[in-house]
Amino acid sequence: MRFQRRQMLQTLSFAFGSSFILGRDQLGFAAQIAAQPKAIPPPAGAAVRDGIAAGTEMEKVTGIGGFFFRAKDPKTLAVWYEQHLGISKPAWEQEAGSTAFTPFPETSKYIRDACKSWMVNFRVQDLDKMAAQLQAAGIEVKVDPQSYPYGRFAHLHDPEGNPIELWQPNAPATKG
Repeated sequence: MRFQRRQMLQTLSFAFGSSFILGRDQLGFAAQIAAQPKAIPPPAGAAVRDGIAAGTEMEKVTGIGGFFFRAKDPKTLAVWYEQHLGISKPAWEQEAGSTAFTPFPETSKYIRDACKSWMVNFRVQDLDKMAAQLQAAGIEVKVDPQSYPYGRFAHLHDPEGNPIELWQPNAPATKG
């Protein structure tokens, strides 16, 4: 069990863009420690309020270091993500860009499967090209025909039914 957990964490940290790489013995241990808070956090907004009052800036996270989830067959799923979405091992280097962090109400229909509590959103450069590539591989992709202020979206599921959203951000306005 310990080896499977370590292997899953290592595979997923590599597959989803970990900014750090730990040895085999350290990875599972680090994940266990990181999940256990050492103190009760202050009330929401206290750090920002107190930081401004003290003349210091609040320390912030700099990005997502990994995305971890359970899988029935982690090896096969990691290969699927690599073959179809280009998330390569041993480490996936992401392009710079914004990352949405948005908790939704439990009753939200945005995460299409009510049995799932999460959905991963991947930025893509060309949504139509990515959708065509996935469809050519026999993967069902639903491209939203509407364009939104943030860009265009498509939805699919990995082989274990986990929801995936593809996002092509709008091109930044050029100054001219």
